[in-house]
Amino acid sequence: MNSPRDLAAGTRAGYMSGFGNEFATEALPGALPVGRNSPQRVAYGLYTEVLSGTAFTSARAANRRAWLYRIRPSVKHAAFRRIDNRLLRGAPFNDNPPGPNQLRWNPFALPAEPTDFLEGLITLAGCGEPALQAGMAAHVYRANRSMTNRYFSNSDGEMLIVPQTGRLALHTEMGIIEVAPNQIALLPRGVRFRVELPDAAAEGAGGVRGYICENFGALLRLPELGPIGSNGLANARDFLVPQAAYEDRDGDFEWVQKFAGNLWSARIDHSPLDVVAWHGNYTPCKYDLAHFNTIGSTSFDHPDPSIFTVLTSPSDTPGTANIDFVIFPPRWLVMEDTFRPPWYHRNVMSEFMGLVRGQYDARREGFLPGGASLHNSFAPHGADGGTFDRATSAPLAPHKIEDTMAFMFETRYVLAPTRAALEAPELQQDYQEVWQGVRKHFRAEQ
Repeated sequence: MNSPRDLAAGTRAGYMSGFGNEFATEALPGALPVGRNSPQRVAYGLYTEVLSGTAFTSARAANRRAWLYRIRPSVKHAAFRRIDNRLLRGAPFNDNPPGPNQLRWNPFALPAEPTDFLEGLITLAGCGEPALQAGMAAHVYRANRSMTNRYFSNSDGEMLIVPQTGRLALHTEMGIIEVAPNQIALLPRGVRFRVELPDAAAEGAGGVRGYICENFGALLRLPELGPIGSNGLANARDFLVPQAAYEDRDGDFEWVQKFAGNLWSARIDHSPLDVVAWHGNYTPCKYDLAHFNTIGSTSFDHPDPSIFTVLTSPSDTPGTANIDFVIFPPRWLVMEDTFRPPWYHRNVMSEFMGLVRGQYDARREGFLPGGASLHNSFAPHGADGGTFDRATSAPLAPHKIEDTMAFMFETRYVLAPTRAALEAPELQQDYQEVWQGVRKHFRAEQ
């Protein structure tokens, strides 16, 4: 159990350790029932509510739910009404027919007008259908003001948040998560939250920016390790889950919900973050990517990039993911007689990439922190001409790739870019030119 904490008193919640664990936490002593889930009367006059992230009859190992003990039940709100989606898009992703061209964007501009996390979302690409629980969407977020009286929940999918610049304080029903660049946060489907900008410089003229993978399919989980063994990649103990903290605020608030691809708004006369205690395994969490235990080759050639998978959402085809979240962190390259950047590649999977900091070793120019690229199914990609020439002539001494963090949202489905993505001023119209400098080196004789 954690020590008593109350958001209204201005305190900050701490964390518990583990991924997919059973947690129990209370912000007031004795608020969490002992030995039962739904007593006739809960301490402090609280209401019992259960949040089920999977079907009741899911196998025990896959079952996710949380029991919440709150000041008011979630049913207490006005009727929802449709509101403008702005640049947020949902299924069907049919703005434009997806094509085979490689796409790349410069860093997305920070907003000039006051914009909160929800208002600054731009959907770049998507696939599948949340109603069928398959597929994903890739978004960019930009914000320069906090959400104070507005709350958001996503009924379509869980949200993997990858900050690129600036910190976020995610005030959720289960507690507070503070997340910064080189960290990620995972918010479960249906959990309500608001986003504050804890750095004063981010408010107003400043701003924050990052990426979101919205997962419509099976919940993201740690990948199996197979021959790697029992340790390596992302370790469960490095994921942090918030301790209980609550808001007891009355007033005029807005609850915005993403449902079936659209935004809906309802008035609510109190803060919905009023959970005083909870227990279960359906939880938000954060993870520091610096803790990723990178695996690599110590002889020759590359293992497949699947060795960089942090989290995966499996599909009904074993080994073929609905989503893989893959990172390319700082690491040593020591392989002998090996072309060390990523090889040229055509992949059945579709790859959406972003860059948090530094350079990506396959493309040193044009792919910038805050930008993105999309290489759809079987779209060829790989090193530009300059990178190829440097890599084939470099001495193969041990070399460390430092100060970098690229990532990939990879999916078995074709990703359809949105109209906003294709009309964005950040879209690089000449992206294919980066490979025109790849020269012919063929000789019929050695």
